[in-house]
Amino acid sequence: MNRIFFFAIVSSLAGFLFGFDTVVISGAEQTIQKLWNLSPGLHGVAMAAALYGTVLGSMLGGWPTDRFGRRPTLLWIGILYFVSAVWSGLATDVYSFIIARFIGGLGVGISTVAAPLFIAEISPPDRRGRLAGMFQFNIVLGILIAFLSNAILARIGGENAWRWMLGVEAVPALAYTLLCLKLPESPRWLIGRKGDLEAGTAVLRLVRPEASDEEILAEAGRIQQSSRDEVAGARFWTGRLRVPILLAVLIAFFNQLSGINAVLYFAPRIFELAGLESKAALLQSVGIGVTNLVFTFVGLWLIDRLGRRTLLTIGSFGYIISLGLTAWAFYSGNYGIVPVCIFAFIAAHAVGQGAVIWVFISEIFPNRHRAEGQALGSFTHWIFAALLTTFFPKMVTAFAPGNVFLFFCGMMVLQLIWVKLMVPETKGVPLEDIQKQLGLS
Repeated sequence: MNRIFFFAIVSSLAGFLFGFDTVVISGAEQTIQKLWNLSPGLHGVAMAAALYGTVLGSMLGGWPTDRFGRRPTLLWIGILYFVSAVWSGLATDVYSFIIARFIGGLGVGISTVAAPLFIAEISPPDRRGRLAGMFQFNIVLGILIAFLSNAILARIGGENAWRWMLGVEAVPALAYTLLCLKLPESPRWLIGRKGDLEAGTAVLRLVRPEASDEEILAEAGRIQQSSRDEVAGARFWTGRLRVPILLAVLIAFFNQLSGINAVLYFAPRIFELAGLESKAALLQSVGIGVTNLVFTFVGLWLIDRLGRRTLLTIGSFGYIISLGLTAWAFYSGNYGIVPVCIFAFIAAHAVGQGAVIWVFISEIFPNRHRAEGQALGSFTHWIFAALLTTFFPKMVTAFAPGNVFLFFCGMMVLQLIWVKLMVPETKGVPLEDIQKQLGLS
C-alpha cells in the first residue's frame, strides 16, 4: 500500500502545480501592467491567457490520455508546466507572455483529466476516494504555497520579483516530471485499450501486493471482459451513456453555480461591499486559504467513510445555510457576519463538492470512455468557471449583493434535490461494478 500511495502522491502533484499556476499570477499582475503599459483590454487577455488554455486543455485532454496512455500524458503535463514557468519568467513582451501562460493553462486543463483518472484506475475500491481526492488537496495546497512564495519573493526579488514569482514554478514542475518516470501505466488502459493482458496484470500485482494470484487474475479478467462488452458500444455520445454524461455535466455545473470561483477570485470585493476593505487581502490569502486547506483534508478523511453522495448532501446544506445568511446580511445590513458566512461557505465547499467532484467523475464512466468522460466534466467545470469569473463583477454592479448570493443559494437548493434524486453512491464499489450499477453492462 506504500507503493500505491507513492504513485497517487506523484500523480496528484499535477494538482499542486495546477493550484500554484492558477494563483501565482496574482503577485505579478500589477507590475506587468505597468511594465508593458497595457491597456485594460490587453491586460485582461494577459491575465486570462492561462484560463483560455485550461478550457482548451480540458476539452482535448481525453485524446492523449486515451491515445498514448495515462503515464505519458502525466509526464507531458509536467513539461508544459516547466516550459510555461521558464518562458513566463523570461518573457520580454506581453505577447510572448500570453503564449507562455496559455501553455501552462493547457497543462492545468489536461491535468484535471489525466491525474484523477489515473489515480482512480490504480486504486483499490476502499481507498479510491481518499487517493483520487489527493488531487484536490494538492490544488488547495498549491494555492497556499503560491501566496506564500509571492509574499517572500516580493520582499527579496527586487524589481524582477515578478519574474521570480512566475519562474520559480519551474522547480516543482521539473521535480514532478522526473518523478513521473517512476509511475507505471494504468492497468485498465493496458488491458482495455492496448489489449496487453500480461502487462496489465503485472501492474495490478505491483499496486496490490497483498492480493493473491487468484484475486489478481480475477480482477484482470473482469477488466478484460468489461472492455470487450464496451467495444459493441464504442461511441461516446450515445443514449447508453446518458446517465454518466448527465451526472458529469451536472456535478461540474453545480460546482461553479455555487459561486465558489466568484468568492475565491473576488473575496476582496465581497469584503469591501461588507465594509471590511482594510482586512480584505488578509481575509482572502490567509483566512480563506487556510479554511480551504483544513476542510479539504476533512473531506478526504470522510470520503471513503461516509461516501460521495453523503458528502455532497452535507455540502449542499452548508452551501444553502451560508449563502442564505450572506444574502440576509446584505439585505439587512448585518455585515459583521459576512466573513464568518464566507468561511463557512468555503468549508462546505471543501468538504462537499471540492472533495468529491474529481473523484466522482473519474468513477462513473466505463473504462473505454473514462478519459472522454473526465474531459467532458472538466471542460464543463472550466467553461462555467470562465463565464462566472467574467460576469461576476457585472452581476454585483447590476444587482444588489443580496440578490446575487440568493441566486447562488437557490442553485444549491437545486443541487440538493439533484443529489437526492439522481446521484448514486460509488463508495467502495469496484469501477467495473459501477458500470452495472448505472446500467452500462
